[in-house]
Amino acid sequence: MARDQESGAIGAAAATGALCVGGWVIRGDLRAGMSASQGAKPSTLWGQDVLSLMAAGSSAPSAVNAITSVDAGAAYRQLAALDLQGNGAVHTGSQNGLAHGSLIENGIVVCGNLLSDTKVLEAMALAFKNNKMTFEEKLISALFEAERAGGDHRGLLSAALLVYRPDSPPVTLRIDYHDSPLLALRTLYEKHCDPDYQAWRETLPTSEHPER
Repeated sequence: MARDQESGAIGAAAATGALCVGGWVIRGDLRAGMSASQGAKPSTLWGQDVLSLMAAGSSAPSAVNAITSVDAGAAYRQLAALDLQGNGAVHTGSQNGLAHGSLIENGIVVCGNLLSDTKVLEAMALAFKNNKMTFEEKLISALFEAERAGGDHRGLLSAALLVYRPDSPPVTLRIDYHDSPLLALRTLYEKHCDPDYQAWRETLPTSEHPER
């Protein structure tokens, strides 16, 4: 998950060895920030609950602590949050595979569970920071570097990209089941960038221009 300070964009990219990572894991709200709720036994409630707390004024660390501290299943779950000030927080339960963890920097949160190696986390972070691509392309590139570093120890079946910008409609791209979900996600993103499709998107309501 990341926040682009210059444009105000917030976004996340995720991949997993299970189905439908876009539906299960990543969520966002321009009034709150981004969240990722995953793990061996993920809670779909956590992701929205942490966004609601941040929208009401809680920082990411306070919101994550409030939600995870009262859940008896927290050991099997991972929750990450990034607020609009660029503060990040992650709870990672101990029962999320042998390799799991997170990295947090200003405006960036990287997390993973059921990984082949914790080196995957650093690979994701470096891939995002060390290129000059668009915000969306940087998020996708982080997934490719994570896979090259070992990724999910089960392999990958699904991938997703979710980006919110104040001046454009959300970008929500999902590959729910595929033998090569990252390649499929990149192809879908390339289709998304088609000039005709982008021209149509520019006619749609946005946070800055809801009257369109």
